[in-house]
Parts: sequence; C-alpha cells; structure tokens
Amino acid sequence: MESTQNLKKRIKSIANIKKITKAMELVAATKMRRSQEVALASRPYTFVALDLLANLTLLEKSKNLQLPELLRERKVYPVKSATQGAAASSKAGQFNRARKVLFVLVASDKGLAGSFNSSVFKKFEQHMERDKEKYRDEEKFYVAVGEKAFNYLSKKGINVLKKFTQAEDYTTPGQVEPITKFIVEGYLNKSWDRVIIVSMHFRSALKQEPHVRKILPVDFDHIKETVQEIIPTTGKFAELIKEHSMNFAAAENIREYLIEPSPKVVLEDLAKHLLFMQIYHLILEANAAEHSARRMAMKTASDNASELGEDLSLQYNKSRQASITSQIIEIVSGAESLS
Repeated sequence: MESTQNLKKRIKSIANIKKITKAMELVAATKMRRSQEVALASRPYTFVALDLLANLTLLEKSKNLQLPELLRERKVYPVKSATQGAAASSKAGQFNRARKVLFVLVASDKGLAGSFNSSVFKKFEQHMERDKEKYRDEEKFYVAVGEKAFNYLSKKGINVLKKFTQAEDYTTPGQVEPITKFIVEGYLNKSWDRVIIVSMHFRSALKQEPHVRKILPVDFDHIKETVQEIIPTTGKFAELIKEHSMNFAAAENIREYLIEPSPKVVLEDLAKHLLFMQIYHLILEANAAEHSARRMAMKTASDNASELGEDLSLQYNKSRQASITSQIIEIVSGAESLS
C-alpha cells in the first residue's frame, strides 16, 4: 500500500488541479455565452444573405442575368492527350488546364478544447478519402485558419499556402476580412476554381458538428444545404421563421430584383459582401463551438479531479487507519510481553 505521505501529496496536487480546471471552466463558460450570442444573432442576416445568393443563381438560369465572375461556375477541361487538348482549346471561353481546388481548414489557436480540433481533422480526412477519385486529377491548395490547423497540416507533410491566426477570443469582421480577400482574389485570378471550407458548426452548448461546405463557386444546392444546417429545428430563431413563414429560395418561386444604377457594378460589390458574410458566419459558429467544447472539457476535467480526489482520500484514510491499527497492536504486544 502506498505511504500516507505520498497519498497526501497526491491529494494536494489533485486539489490544485481542480481549482485550475474549475477556474478555466468558468472562463470558458463566460466566453461561450458571449460567442454563442454573436453567432446566433448573425444567423438571421446570414439566412437572408444566402437566400439572396440562391435567388441570383436561379435568375441567371431563368432570366439570363449576367452575374459577376465570383458568382459563376468556372468550366475547366483538363487535357489528357494532344487530340483532346486541341479540341478543348478550340472551344471559346473555356480553359484548357487542370482544375484547382482550395481547402480551408478552420481550427483553434489554443488547445484544451476536448475533441474540437480532432473532430474537424477527422472530418477532413474522411472527406478526402471519400472523394479521392474526384480530387485525383485536381491540383490542391491548403489554407490553415488557426494554429492547430497549421500544425496538423504541417505534420501531415502538406504545404500550407497561407496561415491565419486569431489573436483574440472573439472573432471580429476585421480578422475575417483578410481571409475573404485572399480567397476572392485567388478565385478571380484563377489560382483556384473551387473553395471548400472544413469547420465546426455550433448546434448547442453540448453538441457541435464538423461540416464540409463548398462556398465557391456559388451553387444553389450547396447554399440550400448550408441554410438547412444553420437553421435550428428548435429554439427562438426556429419559432421566428415559422411565425413569419420565411421560406428559402425555390426554383418555382423566383423573386426578381430591380438593381440600380447598374446590375454589373452593384452585383460585383454585393457578391463580395455576401461571400464575406458567409465566411464570417462559418468562423463565428466555429468560435462558439470552440468555447463550448473547451467548457465541456474543463468541466469533465474538474469532475474527474473530484472523483480522483475522493478515491485518494478514501485510500489515504484506509492507509492511515491500517497504520494506527498496526501501532496499537505493537503497543499491546509490547505491554503483554512486559507483564
């Protein structure tokens, strides 16, 4: 049996650890509430922005509306032979080169967040494994948002094109603007033809889900899927949607817009803003999920410290009782031998 002195030291160490994890749990809970409020407050605006994007994609097909390049799908035909290359290059407006895809991996800057980062990385690996045939002939680029995402990609031997870190605990528009600018400029310069973001989605304080979303080029089906993901089935926002009968864009119910002074000028600026809002909302959701995961991790650590402390205290009492009993037996035996 372990000595009472060692048990006493272990009990003291566990008590100190419990104080630290409890304090970190309270801090994470405060940050979680604030980041959760910001993320949830942005959902109605994001919903309307995505609805507008979806309507514009439908208008392009039905009304022959000329959308800016940022909102148009780029047709790329990879060349596999000289004959195919000559045939492909003869088509007007088509690019005779390999398709390029940009993956944006969103994780945290700090650790002690439970399974937050590992869930995002696992989702990314599952997506790459599932669609490996699809990406076989495509040129891939990677962007890391968060120090943990950069470390993960570096350990995998993947060359990271750009790294973005968040210095503060709460994501601000100023922190997201450089990310959006880098993605948009690369797309317009034909550095990549598709952009896919892998991030964590905030469902509730107890539930977070990793999601894979294609944000460029803008596609009605992907926008619809994103909207269905961000709209909760229960809660205040879900009741608000039902109360006002808010419906997402549908092919049979297309809304037309009067755009002044020039649809081309307005849509170019509007497309960048709507894309910024989509990326900003994704990172807000990831931020709220991170603080929620950290709170749960610290709560679990505090509970484990309490259980371990109780077990060690019981073991200490048993050891002390055994030592006292042994001493009493020695005293009685000595007294009997003297009599």
